[in-house]
Amino acid sequence: MKIVVGGQVEKKEIESLVKQFGGDGIDVTVKADLEAAMMLKTGEADYYVGACHTGGGGALAMAIALLGKPACATISMPGKKPVKENVQSAVEQGAKAFGFTGDHKEKAIEYLMAALKKEK
Repeated sequence: MKIVVGGQVEKKEIESLVKQFGGDGIDVTVKADLEAAMMLKTGEADYYVGACHTGGGGALAMAIALLGKPACATISMPGKKPVKENVQSAVEQGAKAFGFTGDHKEKAIEYLMAALKKEK
């Protein structure tokens, strides 16, 4: 599974969390958000993750522009922590790009990697 990290904040920490919760077989790369979204669009990556201060703005703006809103999911926002069942549902519904707030990165990535591994 190839995951690209875009978004606006805490990219290196998110990369480490993807490796931690993803385990073996996960290839993770950090890129600028435009390049990351392009990698997903061209099939160079399977999934995109990114963080910003709102969970859906800078985290997903390029992904939404290039892939369309149905391929993107905001899994946390200020004051709204990630919910495991909602993350699983977003994966099941075909989302490929996921945004969240930087302060929720640990649980967002934990839940997302569990859902993605279950889906594969």
